[in-house]
Amino acid sequence: MAARPGPALGLFLGLLVVVAAAAPPGPAEPRVYLSSWAVRVAVGPREAGGLARRHGLLCLGQVMEGEPYYHFKHRGTRQKALSRHWGWNMRLTKEPKVLWFEQQTVKRRTKRSVSVVPTDPWFHKQWYMNNDINPDLNILTAWSKGYTGLGVVLTVLDDGIEKDHPDLSANYDPLASYDFNSNDPDPQPRYAAGDENRHGTRCAGEAAAAANNRICGAGVAYNAKVGGVRMLDGPITDMVEAQSLSLRSQHIHIYSASWGPEDDGKTVDGPGVLATEAFYRGATKGRGGLGSVFIWASGNGGINYDNCNCDGYANSIYTLSVGSVLAGGQRPWYSEGCSAILTTTYSSRTTSEVQIVTTDLHHRCTDKHTGTSASAPLAAGMIALALEANPALTWRDLQHLVIRASKPAHLQAEDWAVNGVGRKVSHHYGYGLLDAGLLVEMAKAWTGTRPQQRCSVKALHAPRNIGSKLTVSTDISFCLGRTKHIHSLEHVQVQLSLSYSRRGDLVIALTSPMGTTSMLVTMR
Repeated sequence: MAARPGPALGLFLGLLVVVAAAAPPGPAEPRVYLSSWAVRVAVGPREAGGLARRHGLLCLGQVMEGEPYYHFKHRGTRQKALSRHWGWNMRLTKEPKVLWFEQQTVKRRTKRSVSVVPTDPWFHKQWYMNNDINPDLNILTAWSKGYTGLGVVLTVLDDGIEKDHPDLSANYDPLASYDFNSNDPDPQPRYAAGDENRHGTRCAGEAAAAANNRICGAGVAYNAKVGGVRMLDGPITDMVEAQSLSLRSQHIHIYSASWGPEDDGKTVDGPGVLATEAFYRGATKGRGGLGSVFIWASGNGGINYDNCNCDGYANSIYTLSVGSVLAGGQRPWYSEGCSAILTTTYSSRTTSEVQIVTTDLHHRCTDKHTGTSASAPLAAGMIALALEANPALTWRDLQHLVIRASKPAHLQAEDWAVNGVGRKVSHHYGYGLLDAGLLVEMAKAWTGTRPQQRCSVKALHAPRNIGSKLTVSTDISFCLGRTKHIHSLEHVQVQLSLSYSRRGDLVIALTSPMGTTSMLVTMR
């Protein structure tokens, strides 16, 4: 049966127009008159001065050079009034040499700048970025230069992200998100009684929670787009890791990860075949060839004497490993040390007081996020600010910049040493506390690094017995040759195979030609 046309009433409904009554205008601001006049005269500058004096006014010169407009002022008249000065206006009206004049009024103008201090209710708790301590991460300086992460896409590889959280939803990017545990596009975390799947939501808020929306605090890069990859809430395989690390590598700029092998002081583990390939492909082909940026938490195994060099994710040359420090400059009990750490951010004020403010499950806020899990997303947000300042930075450029923008400051460690290029470095903090203001300033001016060169040197040509101690020296002059010339040393990778009866007693150290010692394995 054919559908019949509706009654004519439909036509009338379609034409119905509702006009809302306009709100009555508010009272106009009163005009404020000054004791100054702009006057156009038909004579030159000298005659204009005489004309002004004849009428009891002072000529303060031309308004615009070469133009017959002059500034006349009366010192005795009230400086501000709500009405025109009748007498002086009448005199200027009757003066034949005055072609035009106007008594000046105050114009209301506002600076079109955004306040760098967010209005979010918990921003006063964000001690690590609101100038509450000295030094903080210098985020306000980066914001004052106009960098807030705009145009940068960041994703958090974790247990999901509460995408409808009111402090995340405005910045949420579905293209930077996926659920590899359930194989669907929705990264919403699985809710359980203990809220154990809150980790990803907390990390995301640190980096990119919205600002000035009256909710929680502000993310470091509060105008960046943020996504989440749910991959830790289920069986974790090499394939799941590789899928997560390579998700939309032309769309996502920064991958932030606060996980790794067990921090028990015994485990030596790292990426499998697929994840290793994902790191390499991300660095060489991600972001249009500039390289994906992988930010990694160094680990929380300090109490177990763990060493993050035994974590193949943190010590990969393709990741930027981040350590933790307390506000007073002390090393946290959970902090691991290793030569792979490049930089450090805060994780808590003391062991018992306030920690990091961020978003939490069930649309809530928290000020109890801590550990290196809290430090890495702060660094990821700061990297987003640098990428907004200079989108052409490669993954290697960013490592150079992070090193140069990190300061030893008040960070306390017994192993601070000056390396061959004069920079202080520590296994606990890398090159020090990351400074966002300095990072964006250097990023703007950075001209780029030369193409990566690789040089391989074989140190041992035959097996050797370690005994209680074995020292191996090798000549690296081959790397100064014409074809393999290393101008600036960025990474050293040592590959060795050994058998040892008690690996917990094993110590491996690497010493550079200029005397800098890097501990590759410590007693565990």
